[in-house]
Amino acid sequence: MRILMAAAAFPPFMDGGGPVSAMLVARLLLGAGHDLLVINVADEAKDEVLDGVPVRRLETLNLYWNYRVPRPAWKKAAWHALENFNPRAFLAMRREIVRFKPDLVLTDSIENVNVATWGAARAAGVPVCHILRSTFLLCWKGSMMRGGENCAGACGSCKATSIGKKAMSRLVDGVVGETDFIIARHTDAGYFPNAETRRIPGVVPRLMADAPRPAPEGRPLRIGFIGVHTPMKGPHILAEAARMIAGSGRAEFLIAGSGQDAYAEALHSQFPEADTRFLGWSDPDAFFPQIDVLVVPSLFQEPFGRVIVEAFAHAVPVIGARSGGIAETIEDGFNGYAVAPGDAGALAATLGRLIDSPEMVASLSAGALSSARRYLPPILSAAYTEFFDRLVQPSRVAPAVAAGNIRR
Repeated sequence: MRILMAAAAFPPFMDGGGPVSAMLVARLLLGAGHDLLVINVADEAKDEVLDGVPVRRLETLNLYWNYRVPRPAWKKAAWHALENFNPRAFLAMRREIVRFKPDLVLTDSIENVNVATWGAARAAGVPVCHILRSTFLLCWKGSMMRGGENCAGACGSCKATSIGKKAMSRLVDGVVGETDFIIARHTDAGYFPNAETRRIPGVVPRLMADAPRPAPEGRPLRIGFIGVHTPMKGPHILAEAARMIAGSGRAEFLIAGSGQDAYAEALHSQFPEADTRFLGWSDPDAFFPQIDVLVVPSLFQEPFGRVIVEAFAHAVPVIGARSGGIAETIEDGFNGYAVAPGDAGALAATLGRLIDSPEMVASLSAGALSSARRYLPPILSAAYTEFFDRLVQPSRVAPAVAAGNIRR
């Protein structure tokens, strides 16, 4: 089918896992034989082909597109207000829909391309599917965290700044979430009342390991962390656990990634110096072969946790915080272990078991590699195609004024 994919973030702009995930979905759909065009916003309008994916860049539709750059408070407020329905985005996306004549409009996150895209698609009688990657529709920060703590639900300010987003979600026919957690977080709050939902996890392009890893014998257990050095990702929790098991010479810590603030600078002094190597920014394909186990100690309730399935593809088991969607990917004793978020003692105890019984690492590695096969393109492209086929059935798309409750 013809699919117009409006992506909030897309390479070469790289900010977290969103752009990577969007590119992987685009290549997945092209590989399944669909005719695809990606719409993305940038500093200037242009058409290009990026790694085989046709991309049309539109000049920013809001006051700006890169919301990570510091802005005056008034401009941020105006940007967030327009994200509830941007007439300029509506007109631009309607033009693109008329030009491309898609069978389906797919939105991969919604920042900048705007919830008005859903209205433009409905006005054209084209079904809409949305991929959830964050809680931006619920929370203006996109994190559902306040004061370092996870929010049980949207606070008053987030509800007030998301009224239009919630109202426009009624126009969406299908919702894909990488975990049941991220889907339920939205539907429980009353979003997407007319949509059918489907859990389709993130894809790994291929297996990066040919066989499980052997048990680490005659050397320390190599424990890794890769990601942005921020409190919400929890590397300080790993540092605390590292101090608990330091000094035996039986474990070493490889810390990849970086940060830009005092927290990131202080992190170096929190790990045991003799047992730790800070690698800075690292290519995941170069990083994972160096470690025996990955630790994902997120305090933030992760919608999915792409780094986990990337580790599995390298036959690396994962010890992760039981936070958000992470627990849906980790199976205790098979491909890793889940521990309570923020519990450095439980993390240290779990790492200690692997240090004392290195044969467990080999067993978990086999489970990780086996798990990775669930995320390969043939399986997930079939899931997307089957779901999209359901959404493009003629009876699925009702006029905008008569959208009934068709969620299954």
